[in-house]
Amino acid sequence: MKNEKPSIMRPVPLPASASRPVVTPLSMSVVYASDTPDMLDQQYDGDLQGYTYSREGHPNADVLGGLIDKLEDAPFPGVVTSSGMAAVSAVLLGLTKAGDHVIGGNQLYGRSLRLMSEDLPRLGITTSMVDPCDVAAVRAAIRPETTMILVEVVSNPTLRVADITGLAALAKETGVLLVVDNTFTTPRAFKAFDAGADIVIHSITKLLAGHSDVMLGYVAANTQELADRMRVFCVTTGMSPSPFDCWLAERGLLSFELRFDRAQSTAATLADHLAGLDGVKRVLYPSRDDHPDHARAAALLNGQFCNMVSFEMVGGRKSANAFTRAAEGLNFAPTLGDVGTTISHPASSSHRALTEAKRAELGMSEGFFRISVGLEDPKTLCDVFTAAVAASQG
Repeated sequence: MKNEKPSIMRPVPLPASASRPVVTPLSMSVVYASDTPDMLDQQYDGDLQGYTYSREGHPNADVLGGLIDKLEDAPFPGVVTSSGMAAVSAVLLGLTKAGDHVIGGNQLYGRSLRLMSEDLPRLGITTSMVDPCDVAAVRAAIRPETTMILVEVVSNPTLRVADITGLAALAKETGVLLVVDNTFTTPRAFKAFDAGADIVIHSITKLLAGHSDVMLGYVAANTQELADRMRVFCVTTGMSPSPFDCWLAERGLLSFELRFDRAQSTAATLADHLAGLDGVKRVLYPSRDDHPDHARAAALLNGQFCNMVSFEMVGGRKSANAFTRAAEGLNFAPTLGDVGTTISHPASSSHRALTEAKRAELGMSEGFFRISVGLEDPKTLCDVFTAAVAASQG
């Protein structure tokens, strides 16, 4: 029997083309071949640009990261991670050590709160949770071993607006890092680096990608040293993103500003509509005069008040169940930033780990809901909420 040669040898050369693709090619390869050991050394040493192993970087992540870098005016290239919480972890775990102290906003996303209150302490990192609207309280919480302050520009889910200007001045004065989660506000409403942030975090999953079909995060820093430390931590711990998710997120990002503006406009309309409904105790939306941080929001967010609305109904869990059942066409789901409007109930999702007393202290009763406004017709959306609130008070 004659020797048979393999029918396929890798790598298979791509067909030559005088034209180029309009859409960014999807590169699913996990590994990349180099010509020689010397060339591989040059790539690892940074003398040659190239890819080696997708956990260490791949084209689709770099394209997506570069687009967000431009939106955020990031001084140095950011890192795309496998989720928003991976980005938070890259900061809290990648930049701290045993003996450090970290201050967090007391209304952070539920998993960020858990990471700070349960996981960091077991690693020897102490934490304090403080109202980010109160700079004096944050100042009082600073210790000699404090290394960073982590806040959200607009908190989840009560939509309080942090005093970023005061916090940035305090961080500079005391030499601690100011870390800003810009997920709710996005670069469309707020430029965190321009405001004095040292590190900026995003859950790309939400408004930037915008279609509830990818899970990604992003983190960037204002120095190369911080950026390198986080990138190395992400590579070492396997926080690398899927090329396919990056490719989908890039597609979503192309319509981001249009989606943001439409959803934001509808959110303002819906907030005013909810405030006039029987059975609604309060509405939280930063553009409204009755929002506790309205003046700060107007000064900080340049007239961009985002697509998130929160409100509290009369009644407890029974009323909440009736409301979600009657909200026809809306998804009751613990997410935000989708093209469709979603409603979230913090007491049973993002903040379920808190005691009832702690939720009450933060203003989250069983009748409290957070709305991520989508792209529906505003009148239709208002009609749905009118019927659902009425049903909840049945």
